[in-house]
Amino acid sequence: MTPEDLKYTEEHEWLATTAETVRVGITDYAQQQLGDVVFVELPEVGKAVGAGDPIGEVESTKSVSEIFAPVAGEVTAVNTALDEHPELINSDPYGEGWIIEVSVTDPGAVEALLDAEAYQELTEKD
Repeated sequence: MTPEDLKYTEEHEWLATTAETVRVGITDYAQQQLGDVVFVELPEVGKAVGAGDPIGEVESTKSVSEIFAPVAGEVTAVNTALDEHPELINSDPYGEGWIIEVSVTDPGAVEALLDAEAYQELTEKD
């Protein structure tokens, strides 16, 4: 399941462009690899991030994985529902399981990310 209208990173994050920000989460492929998510560490709202910077962690019954900022900008929102319900990442990775929103400093950086077809090819290699 790879929604066509999103952008993707090689670190298995997805981005959805909103009016003024991008919403970021981890892909269905990533949550399947992780197993049952039991804890999510979120960054602070207002934190400046660079593309590729670690911004939090997802802990599952199998492992702990870092979450990386896919683009540079400022964290404008975090999904506080994950504090009480981290399993939303498993049950709805492209919806209620979103992680953060970022105001992007370089909108062109979003366009440079993988499209659904390229991401699908990447996951088929794994």
